[in-house]
Amino acid sequence: MTKLFGWVTKDTTIDFMKARKLTYALSALLMLLSIFSMAFKGFNYGIDFSGGILIELKSPEKIDVEKVRDQLSHLALKDVNLQTIGEVGDELVIRTQAEGMNEKEQMNEVNKIKSALGSQFEFRKIELVGPQVGDELKKAGVIASVIAVLAISAYIWFRFEWQFALGAMIGLIHDIVITVGLLSLFGFDFNLTTVAAILTLAGYSVNDTVVTYDRIRENLRKYKKMPQYELLNKSINDIFSRTILTGLTTLLATIALFIFGGDTLRSFSFTILWGIIVGTYSSIYVSAVFLNLFDLKATQEEKNVNPFGNVE
Repeated sequence: MTKLFGWVTKDTTIDFMKARKLTYALSALLMLLSIFSMAFKGFNYGIDFSGGILIELKSPEKIDVEKVRDQLSHLALKDVNLQTIGEVGDELVIRTQAEGMNEKEQMNEVNKIKSALGSQFEFRKIELVGPQVGDELKKAGVIASVIAVLAISAYIWFRFEWQFALGAMIGLIHDIVITVGLLSLFGFDFNLTTVAAILTLAGYSVNDTVVTYDRIRENLRKYKKMPQYELLNKSINDIFSRTILTGLTTLLATIALFIFGGDTLRSFSFTILWGIIVGTYSSIYVSAVFLNLFDLKATQEEKNVNPFGNVE
């Protein structure tokens, strides 16, 4: 293991800035594809957002999903989705859309399902979500994401300068748009758990960005005569081993969650998994490289402030 990851702990002299035009084009392409998928394919909304019925049941033996599907086929349910959970396969989640139905009508649907399946199953959980509630949850999810991005950007602006805040905001929007676009493209369930995962990846991404920005600001004070191109490269190389090791360890845990977490956590774990990859990439090739568009040394000399805003 030491030999395998030994190269990561060594000092690197990679010219990250050299590939900036290529990475700009790659990021722009991925964002355009993501927006295209969201606009034309849309999302596979879960019951949280679309409204519907969720029933979780358990059987004393392994469940034959096709047999259950046949038992429910004569009920004329809308968009029925059956998923086994657990290693043994003795638990089943039934999801069905219930657009335009009030709570009483939804309970009638639940009673029909219970009658069709008989007493062979233990009904562990029943959730009813109306379409109005689903719309409200959609709005709440969007508002939460927007507030998170703005609050993080405001913190970066306070902690550093406006150029850093702008770079962090662009990096966050980049990560969220591409991640949400992939969820749309691959048809993963989009529900409240997914929103939580998106907010988690935003926190992970900005954490990497703040570490990189800290080193850039430190080097701006330490190497006042070093050209900005070289200074940004040096700053990214200084924290590169830390970035890779943090990303790899988090990635291994998330891969395990994605593989063994089951269908219920599939969308959540995929969002976190991809978020780690794109967040690590954006902290270098979006948020950090973006700063080369400004004269950071001139800004530093003009303001000459410490992280808390006091004159040095």
